[in-house]
Amino acid sequence: MAAKKKEKMAPAPWMYDVVRKPIVTEKSARGSENGQMTFEVAIDATKPKIKTAVETLFEVEVKAVNTLVQKGKTKRFKGIMGQRKNTKKAIVTLKDGQAIDTGSGV
Repeated sequence: MAAKKKEKMAPAPWMYDVVRKPIVTEKSARGSENGQMTFEVAIDATKPKIKTAVETLFEVEVKAVNTLVQKGKTKRFKGIMGQRKNTKKAIVTLKDGQAIDTGSGV
């Protein structure tokens, strides 16, 4: 039997809510040498949703998705203790030969 080809999906509005922005740091730049991209994603986003959103929005093939929740720091705001929000990061590994240009918009 022949392998099924994936059908191209049109970008849905929820996909723009899942993938918020790319994270561009020295550490994420080292990951891009190995075919990895780091994105800030919605706190309730799941790995399958992240994979579908990245594949559709950037027209690439995703090999794996790793996620982590970065806990918000406790900070002082005008002498009162407060806390920054928690953020979720997704490290997306692309298949060989795939690349995402973060310099251009979606």
